[in-house]
Amino acid sequence: MPDVTWWQKAVIYQIYPRSFQDGNGDGIGDLPGIKERLPYLADLGVDAIWLSPIFPSPMEDFGYDIADYCAIDPLFGTMANFDELLGQARRLGLRLLMDLVPNHTSSRHPWFIESRSSRSSAKRDWYIWRDPAPGGGPPNNWLSEFGGSAWSFDEATGQYYYHAFLPSQPDLHWRNPDVRRAMHDVMRFWLAKGVDGFRIDVLWHLIKDDQFRDNPPNPDYRDGQPPHWQVLPLYTTDRPEVHEVVAGFRRVADEFLDRLLIGEIYLPPKRLVAYYGKDREGVHLPFNFSLLETDWHARKLAALIDEYEEVLPSGSWPNWVLGNHDRPRIATRVGAAQARLAAMLLLTLRGTPTIYYGDEIGLSNIDVPPQHVCDPLGKAAPTLGRDGARGPMRWNDGAYGGFSPARPWCYCPEPADGPTVGEQSSEPGSLLNLYKRLITARREHPALALGTYHPLVATGDVLLFSRKYPESPSVLVALNLGDQPAAAVLKEKTLRGRVIVSAFGDREEEPIADGVHLRPDEGLVIALD
Repeated sequence: MPDVTWWQKAVIYQIYPRSFQDGNGDGIGDLPGIKERLPYLADLGVDAIWLSPIFPSPMEDFGYDIADYCAIDPLFGTMANFDELLGQARRLGLRLLMDLVPNHTSSRHPWFIESRSSRSSAKRDWYIWRDPAPGGGPPNNWLSEFGGSAWSFDEATGQYYYHAFLPSQPDLHWRNPDVRRAMHDVMRFWLAKGVDGFRIDVLWHLIKDDQFRDNPPNPDYRDGQPPHWQVLPLYTTDRPEVHEVVAGFRRVADEFLDRLLIGEIYLPPKRLVAYYGKDREGVHLPFNFSLLETDWHARKLAALIDEYEEVLPSGSWPNWVLGNHDRPRIATRVGAAQARLAAMLLLTLRGTPTIYYGDEIGLSNIDVPPQHVCDPLGKAAPTLGRDGARGPMRWNDGAYGGFSPARPWCYCPEPADGPTVGEQSSEPGSLLNLYKRLITARREHPALALGTYHPLVATGDVLLFSRKYPESPSVLVALNLGDQPAAAVLKEKTLRGRVIVSAFGDREEEPIADGVHLRPDEGLVIALD
C-alpha cells in the first residue's frame, strides 16, 4: 500500500462505551469491557476506535456534560484502566481516538461553578453571560436544541447564561483566549498520553454572534417539527470566526506526530468543506453526514456523491458515515436487505469510513416505550430521541445479548430477538462476514483504499462507479438498490474482471464479462483485468 497518512487508509469504528461491553456486571459498559472485546475489533479489521465521552460527568446528557476533562468517570473505570486499554490497542495494531467536547461543560464543572459565583469572578467571561432584555426576559430569541430558550436565568447574579443544549450544559465563551488555552492544554494532556486524535463535538457551534442578534424565523417550519427549528441558527452556528478556533486546534494537534482531528458538523457539503481550512489550518476530516440525511435511492445517492466530490478542496481527503449515536441505525432506516448495500457503499467510496458499533451485524433501533426514555432530547422532542440507537451490543444469545449479566442502563427488552456476533461469525454469508470481506478488500486493493472515484452511467435503482489507482487493478462497484433483478451494461465491450466481494458471499471469484447482472438487493465489487 502506498505511503500515505494512516487515517487515509483507515477504517474507524465508533464505540458508545455505555453500551459496548460491561466488564464489572453493573449494567453499564466500561473500559475493561472494551479491552475484552479489542480482539474482536482487530479480527473485524478496523484500524482505529473512537470512544464517546468517558470523562467524569453528572450524565444528564450521558457524558456530553463534562465536569473534568482530564480524568475518567468511575462508571467506566480508572485512568489505569484507560492506560491498559490504550496499551492493548497498540499491541493489536489499533489506534484510539477520544471525544472532545469543547463547546460546553457541565454546570458542575469547577470552571462554571467559579464563573457563576459572582459577576466579578475571574472566570465570569469563560461562559456567555448577558443581562435580561430591556423589558425583562431572555436577552434574545436563541433556542436550545433540547427545547425552549437557550438562556437560563441565574438568580444570584441577575444575568442569563447561554446553553445550546441543556441548562446543565452552559456554553463556553470561545472568544476568550483563556478558554482556548485551557482547552488546548486538555488536548495536550491526552495527546501526550498517546491517543491518536479527537472527534470534536458540535464544532460548528463554538462561536456565537458577538452582537447577540435574534435568529431569523424559519419560513419552512411546519407544525410537528422540533421547536428549535422555528428559527434559522444564523447567529449561533457556523460563524466566520469559528475557523480561527479550528486553526488553534490544528496547531495543537500538529505539535504531535500523525494525530487526527475529526469535526462533528451538520452542514450542507458546500459549507461543510470550509472546515478543512486553508494551508493545513482545519480539521483533517469534517464529518460528512450526507448518507445519514438522504433518501435511499440510487439516483439521489449518486447525486450527493457527485456533489460532495465536486466541492472538496484540492488536497483534502473525503470521509463517509452511515450511523452514529445521535441518529437512527442504518438497518432501521433502509431495512435489513439494504443494510448490506449500505455497507458496500460505505466501504467502497473514496475516503475514510466510520462504522457505528453494531451496524456490522445489522442491529436495528430498539423501540423504547415512552416511560423508559432516558435521552433528554427524546423527552423534549420524541421524534429526535436517540435511545433506540444506543442499545447494548449483542454478542451472543445469552441474557442481554452477552452485554452484561445485569439489567442494562437503558431500555433493553429481554428476551430479545436480533442478530448476534456469535451466530454471524459462523455464517459465511452473514453481514458481519461481508464487513470483514469488504475491509480486507480495501487493504488488498489500493484502488479501493486510495483510488479516484469515477461515476458511471446507470439508470433506475442501480448505482455504478469505479475506483482507479495508478499501476493497480481498477475496481468496479455495482449496487442494485431495487427489489427487482437489474443489469448494468457497460460501454467498454472488452471489460473483464472477477468478483472480489458479493453481497451474499456466494459469487466471489465469479468471472464478469461485458455486463453485470444483479439480483434484488445485491451488490458486487469487481476487480477489473
